[in-house]
Amino acid sequence: MKVTNAEFIISAVGPDQYPVDALPEIALAGRSNVGKSSLINRMINRKNLARTSSTPGKTQHMNYYRINEALYFVDFPGYGYAKVSKTQRAAWGKMIEKYMLERQTLKLVLMVVDLRHPPTKDDVMMYDWLQHYDIPICVVATKADKIPKSRWQKHVKQMKESLLLRSTDLFVMFSSELGVGKEELWAVIQSFTENGDSPQSGAVPQEGQQQENP
Repeated sequence: MKVTNAEFIISAVGPDQYPVDALPEIALAGRSNVGKSSLINRMINRKNLARTSSTPGKTQHMNYYRINEALYFVDFPGYGYAKVSKTQRAAWGKMIEKYMLERQTLKLVLMVVDLRHPPTKDDVMMYDWLQHYDIPICVVATKADKIPKSRWQKHVKQMKESLLLRSTDLFVMFSSELGVGKEELWAVIQSFTENGDSPQSGAVPQEGQQQENP
């Protein structure tokens, strides 16, 4: 997908602030500092539209980014950050749960995980919750560039087994630095936003796959 226009719209804290133009929405969920902002920036070919930070827990609202006047990326607050108060975590949880269960324009959740490490308990709980409510999911394993190519498939296998992914579940290995997985992920997103049909499976880029230049 060629991105010709991308803009930050709003940091929303509730339904009264959500856009009302009914464009399809793609939500990004993941633990703090997993690379959601970097993923967004790579997908839209911008360096800093989505603010990245080395400080976990920085995103405390639902950040809306409108792409090509055709869809939104919705960046959720990161989960699993211990220094955020229990009260704040509970508030975020209720806001996100309400959104995912009631937002009619939500088409797909990108559950972002770190390919370098096994899924956390929070990752497993999030995936199971989304599965339980039959919410469309694509697992996106970021930071592939931090691992030697020779170990990519080992880590992919570990991630899939830990989350109990089926062969038909959507999975994309991704690198914001190298561009690995960008076109594959756009294909998945477009299948949900343009015609509503989901692919039968999410193929993982092979070790010999040509990488996109940054």
